[in-house]
Amino acid sequence: MAHNHNKEELKKKLTPIQFEVTQNNGTERPFDNEYWNLMDEGLYVDIISGEPLFSSDHKFESNCGWPSFTKPLYPESIVEKFDTSFGMRRTEVRTKQSDSHLGHVFPDGPPPDGLRYCINSAALKFIPKDDLEEEGYGEYQKLFQK
Repeated sequence: MAHNHNKEELKKKLTPIQFEVTQNNGTERPFDNEYWNLMDEGLYVDIISGEPLFSSDHKFESNCGWPSFTKPLYPESIVEKFDTSFGMRRTEVRTKQSDSHLGHVFPDGPPPDGLRYCINSAALKFIPKDDLEEEGYGEYQKLFQK
């Protein structure tokens, strides 16, 4: 695990909302974020490490105002933590590699697993299917060859 990120360097690299979400467990506004209604094919990666986290194949419209996924690309790349902030009982989702706050996972998603990974756009970078090769994610093109 490589979470030795310099906070001052991250402040320079990230937008204020990206920093607030990933480093201070913040939440962006619903229906007012970059990817909540994006349904293009592609890969969602960690804004800090570039680690692939989610595929558009697992994205669904949940009407919650944030990007929602049925599962991560690699379960081992996600860390779940019990979260009681704001008087709620929920499961926080963080990246294993950069220890960034992503959002939460809820048991109200679609079959077969019934999970909804509700993720802040500010924690992600979207790589469109047609840009995977040039962005260094060429091995993931196979996910979108149907």
